[in-house]
Amino acid sequence: MLLTRPRHAEQLPVSIDRRRVYVLPTRFGLFFSVLLLAMVVGALNYNNNPALMLGFLLGGAGMASLLAAQMQLTGLEIAAIDAEPVPAGQPLMVRVHTRAEPSRRRRGLRVDDDGAGGGGVPAGESALLNLDQGHGEAQLALPTRRRGWLELPRLRVYTLRPLGLARAWAYIWSDAPLLVYPTPEEHGPPLPTGSGENVQTRLHASGDDVHHLRAYRTGDSRRAIAWKPSARRDSLIVREYEQPLGADVVLDWNALSGLAWEPRVSRLARWVDEAERDGRRYRLCLPGQAHLGPDRGVQHRHACLRALALLPDATEATEATDPREIA
Repeated sequence: MLLTRPRHAEQLPVSIDRRRVYVLPTRFGLFFSVLLLAMVVGALNYNNNPALMLGFLLGGAGMASLLAAQMQLTGLEIAAIDAEPVPAGQPLMVRVHTRAEPSRRRRGLRVDDDGAGGGGVPAGESALLNLDQGHGEAQLALPTRRRGWLELPRLRVYTLRPLGLARAWAYIWSDAPLLVYPTPEEHGPPLPTGSGENVQTRLHASGDDVHHLRAYRTGDSRRAIAWKPSARRDSLIVREYEQPLGADVVLDWNALSGLAWEPRVSRLARWVDEAERDGRRYRLCLPGQAHLGPDRGVQHRHACLRALALLPDATEATEATDPREIA
């Protein structure tokens, strides 16, 4: 670790130059070297010039393969590393974006976590990195164990090409952490019904109050077809109803004071997903933070789950804040 580069996390993009590329023989390469050495020694003992020449040619090919393996990585640029947040406990699919001069063909490049993955990722699992027109992307699964920022481990880009005699590799160590959402509660009470007069509605294929008529679409139920208007217009018309959804939902941290810290985070995370799935507007109230919403949509869900993910754990919160304020 102390002898390799980089020794600390660094900001992307980074370019891999020859000083960052390490090359060592593989097991096959060592066997090939021993076999070649035995062949050359035998040729010298028996004064066999053709065998000696063949030995030198094979030796030259081996040395050329070391250089070719290094050239596969030299000049490669790691442009960015990102991932879509996932709940803690699920593998995070990390994307490694790369680019390079398209004039040089690079084959057999792979990316792994250099054995830092641990549980959830079998040892030796790696992702293929293909470059097309100078751009490429590898997707690597990393395990997640807790919510919050995930500090990326040192990643390794390597290749065994062209002959498998040598392994050339370089390390990438990004200083940009990736976000991990809290794990939603599996079972628990349903989403709060909400209160107030701000009742929302949504269009549905069935209901009591007809909202409007529209043209028939493939897959619409025959029961929803308005036959009389369809006969007058000479085309199929479908009724669409207005279905009440309820008032805005308030997801209040303080209303769950009977739960421990992490179960409270998990329940709010589940309610955020349920409210989003039901199309409800929701407001998230967390201690010491401005209220989020009411709103709905992908960005609002991300903002709420991000706020939950970045809450301190119970010990940190108790040390930093008066417990009466967060109970």
